Order: sequence, then C-alpha cells, then structure tokens
Amino acid sequence: MKHKFLFSVFVIFFILVFIYLGSWQIIRLNWKNNLILEIETSLKNPPVELSKSNLANFLKIKTSGSIDFEKQIYLYNLNENGTPGFEVINPLIIDSENYLINRGWIPFEKKNSEEINDFDENNIIGTLKSQGRKNIFKPDNDIKENYWFSLDREDILKFTGKKFSKYIIYLEGNYQSPKPKKITANISNNHKKYAITWFTLAISIFLLYLYFRKKNY
Repeated sequence: MKHKFLFSVFVIFFILVFIYLGSWQIIRLNWKNNLILEIETSLKNPPVELSKSNLANFLKIKTSGSIDFEKQIYLYNLNENGTPGFEVINPLIIDSENYLINRGWIPFEKKNSEEINDFDENNIIGTLKSQGRKNIFKPDNDIKENYWFSLDREDILKFTGKKFSKYIIYLEGNYQSPKPKKITANISNNHKKYAITWFTLAISIFLLYLYFRKKNY
C-alpha cells in the first residue's frame, strides 16, 4: 500500500510540473506576441530625428554624422541567401555621441575595396537595435586581421579606442554594396509548440496512471 501511495505522489508531482511548464510557455507566448506586435508597429512608423528622440529598440531614425572609415569593422555573417561574407560596421559620431552603424553585407572579395565606402553621411536613415551578447560558441575576433565574429565591446574598445552606445544603427536605403540588412519582426516564437508538448506529456502520464491504477487496484 505504501509503495502504491508513493507511486501516486511521484506521478502527480510530475503531472503538476508539466502543467506548470506548459502554463509558463503560454505566458511566454503572450509576451512574445505582444513584443512582435510592438516591433511591427515601430517598423511601420516614419523615421524620427535621432537627436530629438528617446532611444529605443527598433526605433526608426534619421540623422547625420561623421563616419570613420579607418576603423571599419568586418563582421563575418551570412546574407539572406545563406552566402558567407562580411557585415560592414563603422564608428559614427553624431552630436559628440559615438554610435556603431551596420551598413550591410558584402562578399569576402570586396573587403577593403574603395567602392564600398560610397556613403551619404548627411542623409542617414536606419533602425536602432540593441546590441546582443556575444555567443560563447563563436570564435574569438582576430583584431589584427580585422576579421570579426562578434561585436565584443572590449575588443571594439581596443580596436577603436572608443566606447559606443548600446544601440547599433542598421542602415536603410538603396545601397547595393554593402547591401543593408533588412530588419524585421521575425523572431523565433515556438512557445505554443512547447506548451502543447508539456500539456500532452501531462495528459499522457495521467491517462497511463489511470490505466495502471485500474489494472492493479
């Protein structure tokens, strides 16, 4: 009898755990849906003057500034077709404030070429995006060769001698080389699938428990 009681407690405990995990995924799903809606709304808004706005993630801005081509950063990444190359990142001074601007993607062979530096500093339109954390699985940056795998803030300080805003400006416009990266609200949102998985496990265990209970009691 004691063993049957402990078994029941054990099963009910796991059922409650799976129900809790499923409920947590529902909460995360609602949060993610609201976030995506907020981003989509922000991206549809017309650009605002950077110097007159409160900085925010996915805020569309317009501004002008002084770009530094000497400290141009080449960040390894894939383009929208999955082709490897570099994203071109530059220091940009706007009203004495330091920003990084992501001007877009180039193939490897265009690194250090003059043609990629045709840029209108007086008409900058883009989207602010908060700088993400370094992925621990990415290789270290080769600062000497200017071959980057992440925008590690300490490495950027060593390379440029400056500190920058946590917001990176992603350039928009009809530039072809570099080709600006399109910012969208396509964020991974698998919480519904995870919730269904946890609830299915809870129901399955409960049904199995009822089956064995009926068979053995």
